[in-house]
Amino acid sequence: MSDTAFIDPVSMEEDPSDLFPGDTGTLDVAARRVLVQLLRRRYLRADQNPSQWKALIAHQQVIESRLHDLFVRLIVDHDRGLAYKQQVRSAEIEVPVLLRDEAYSRIETVLLVQLRSLHQRSGGAGETATRVDAEDLEQNALTYLDVDGTNVAARQKEIRSAIARLVTEGFLDEESEGRFRVTPLVEVVLSVERLGELVAWLQAGEHRIGPDPSADDERPAAPVDPVADDDEIAAEEEDADA
Repeated sequence: MSDTAFIDPVSMEEDPSDLFPGDTGTLDVAARRVLVQLLRRRYLRADQNPSQWKALIAHQQVIESRLHDLFVRLIVDHDRGLAYKQQVRSAEIEVPVLLRDEAYSRIETVLLVQLRSLHQRSGGAGETATRVDAEDLEQNALTYLDVDGTNVAARQKEIRSAIARLVTEGFLDEESEGRFRVTPLVEVVLSVERLGELVAWLQAGEHRIGPDPSADDERPAAPVDPVADDDEIAAEEEDADA
């Protein structure tokens, strides 16, 4: 029999379907990158990561299946161009918790309420974008904080740190120094109903906020927090269009 009847064996390292030696995965590289980003980051935004968003839509079914294996649900909001994950919880079966909740601080909550209110108002007026200045955010937050002449600077520093966190997490895009565009993420964290509850909380009684307590049931929690550390799992999103 002629040698040409046989196909020369190809080592795993040279097999183009394998991305690394010993690879038994079945997803292509684009789908794997999206899956990793969804696990690492809180959100995937179509406007910031167009190529990853395209890959997510192309492989959505299989990516959802991989996350379901981890008791994690994938939410894809096509209208807002957002994708994020949620921890599955069940009363019928024991579900190991992979994602941890992390409440926003009181100052961050005040800022989120302001951003959500502005975003809602702009949408109602038919505007396509909501913009706000850092100075306006700071002045509004100060009206809800217990401030005297000795701690104004400290409170201002807290507010600026809170604004920086909201920028990092994608609620604000800085278009120029001190000028921000509010993103649709605020709609995910604060529904209209939740916004009303928090506005009532801020306006009721002695609404001025003192030092942040260790626990506060009124504060919203991020819906899609990063993967917990190993000890947190036992107990119970850079960018990349790469």
